[in-house]
Amino acid sequence: MAKYIYHEADSRGDANHGWLHSRHTFSFGGYMDAERMNFGVLRVLNDDYVSGGMGFGRHPHSNMEIISIPLEGELAHNDSMGNGSVIKPGDIQVMSAGTGIEHSEYNHSEVDPVKFLQIWVIPNKQNVEPRYDQQAIDKEKAHNNFLQILSPSADDEGVWIHQNAWFHLAAFDAGYTREYVLKNPNNGLYVFVLKGDIEVGSQLMHSRDGLGIMGEKHVSIKASTNAEFLLMEVPVG
Repeated sequence: MAKYIYHEADSRGDANHGWLHSRHTFSFGGYMDAERMNFGVLRVLNDDYVSGGMGFGRHPHSNMEIISIPLEGELAHNDSMGNGSVIKPGDIQVMSAGTGIEHSEYNHSEVDPVKFLQIWVIPNKQNVEPRYDQQAIDKEKAHNNFLQILSPSADDEGVWIHQNAWFHLAAFDAGYTREYVLKNPNNGLYVFVLKGDIEVGSQLMHSRDGLGIMGEKHVSIKASTNAEFLLMEVPVG
């Protein structure tokens, strides 16, 4: 039996530290809701705003797949593996924390804010060798299409992680409809709206709304306005 879990944008956890304003779809930090711990292996979906010149100092992670998707501005990254880079809109970054890493993330601009999604996925392998990757996304391919940006395979399109998960980015014109067919029919699908309004089944969704879907093998999505959204297909059992 299909199950739909709707998360309105305004229902998310709200952590405003001045330099950092973060909205939490799932429990994180000081925001705790026993009903919103995760969606399957999708553990964290943070919508972060960081002021110019500010950021997260070096801190540790282990046994987690950490994905960053910049939406506006540029994010400077450094880590204990020796990586130093800047990611910007049109990029996707992934780290397999595995046996342990330390990293920092700072706004690359002293003036302009940076907005990005921070997503954590629980891996299907523990204590792997830490790794880092980033790739540019050809967003033109997302026009009226599901552009794959993450998968379980290094040989497939986009970055890869240690989990049977697939992420797709889409940018639909108003009125356009398309059906997403799950790669694994036992997975669930989490839809997160970046801009505009879409209809998923009978559910109308607005900017920054989320919808978890379980028990469906395919899902019809229609854009009510010009819209951009992220599809995260993940194991839920």
